[in-house]
Amino acid sequence: MTGIPFVILPVTDSTNNHAMNEVRTGTVTDGSAFFALEQTHGKGQRGKSWGSAAAQNIMISVVWDTSGFNLQRPFQLSALVALACRDVFSRYAVEGVSIKWPNDIYWNDRKAGGILIENIIRNEQWEKSIIGIGLNINQTVFPPMERKAVSLKQITGKDFDPVMLAKELCGDLDRWRSIFEKNGFHPLLESYNLHLFARGKAMKFRKGNILLQARVDGVDENGSLLVTHAHADSWNHGMVDWLL
Repeated sequence: MTGIPFVILPVTDSTNNHAMNEVRTGTVTDGSAFFALEQTHGKGQRGKSWGSAAAQNIMISVVWDTSGFNLQRPFQLSALVALACRDVFSRYAVEGVSIKWPNDIYWNDRKAGGILIENIIRNEQWEKSIIGIGLNINQTVFPPMERKAVSLKQITGKDFDPVMLAKELCGDLDRWRSIFEKNGFHPLLESYNLHLFARGKAMKFRKGNILLQARVDGVDENGSLLVTHAHADSWNHGMVDWLL
């Protein structure tokens, strides 16, 4: 993190939007992080919004040069980011922290955070990614639609400094990036599966209009969820919804 900008925004519509605008200026540094004290229109996966109380949580977007990543394997970046998020959360929550496929952070059966990665691709080359991360830190009251949400304060009974934890998170991202660059994706996939939510358990899913129960077996190198129901199967992201 030495010399890499860590910018604290008092308020922004979305840290991802702010980071994207900075990228468009052409002056942003690889690894630059934009942390929002308040975010008015936070983005979630698949068009969902991400709500967060002001100055209570981690709301950050990090700009990475991803020209060294394989455009055909986007899950590699997603898994790397999820591992870093799990690390910073589990450092204080200690037990029960897992990664719910594909990249939500869970404590037991409750959601502690999420990830949204937006990519910049030109001429079929992966140039940059805006890594948006939201982690619940000190918030204790959530909207009704987020009844499964949980924060670090609710788990531990302690208050934390979200800015300090966000800087720790940036360090964890750099560490996993270094592991990936030196050793490839295999150690990341092993760690991801080690901390996979509900691994070995029978869970309920919705696949189109069909409700089914399947045992979660793991995730493969392409990011497909491996399950067993009537037979062994694999599902790509977006094919099924968890029913928790």
